[in-house]
Amino acid sequence: MSVTTGAAPNNNVVLVHGAFVDGSGWEAVYRILRNDRFAVSIVQHPTISLADDVKVTRRVVTAQNGPVVLVGHSYGGAVITEAGNDPNVVALVYINAFAPDNGESVATLTKELPPDAPVAPLLPPQDGYLLLDKGKFPAAFAADVDPARAAFMADAQLPWGVEAVAGTISQAAWRTKPSWYLIATGDRMIPPQAQRLMAQRAGATVIEVSGSHAIYVSQPADVAGIIAAASKGAMAMARS
Repeated sequence: MSVTTGAAPNNNVVLVHGAFVDGSGWEAVYRILRNDRFAVSIVQHPTISLADDVKVTRRVVTAQNGPVVLVGHSYGGAVITEAGNDPNVVALVYINAFAPDNGESVATLTKELPPDAPVAPLLPPQDGYLLLDKGKFPAAFAADVDPARAAFMADAQLPWGVEAVAGTISQAAWRTKPSWYLIATGDRMIPPQAQRLMAQRAGATVIEVSGSHAIYVSQPADVAGIIAAASKGAMAMARS
């Protein structure tokens, strides 16, 4: 499926993955956007520390020719919240992602989750890194993804650094840049009610889609659609 955008080839989109996964999960979103003539780059950051992940993301952003729509999934939302201060960035897109404020971290936000919220199946930290229980990964992270692919994702997890979880935002880009937010209503990693609160605080344009935490894998057309909408919205703001 494709979205109709009328996009010009120099419309730049930079995709930032979240915790426990790498950039390959964006493949279907990438293909849709490329088919609609976006220039798409995918950041492969190590998720060891927020500061380093921001540096890696900024290198990709500054390499683009023209304005950038910066997209983050899950923990990637924290990364784009800091990296989005780059002057090339004209819009932020949060895909069921953390959107911290100044001085906040993912650790801060997860402490404030509702008491009845689903609990992510985190294993105890090992050598400063977190992983999810492989047996519980599919239900928690990728409930609407093909079971074989969800099992592969569980076995291919990228360890998430405790330092990245605790990394704080110095300047939240959503305070000065327009933002869009896709809420996954079936998310069992970041509760939808928490997503709604973060989106509202950021003043984001919001859509809600039925899907799991891995909605960028299971519902790529909807994800590509909000990215295209952000690009159009940012272009309209620039002209006004």
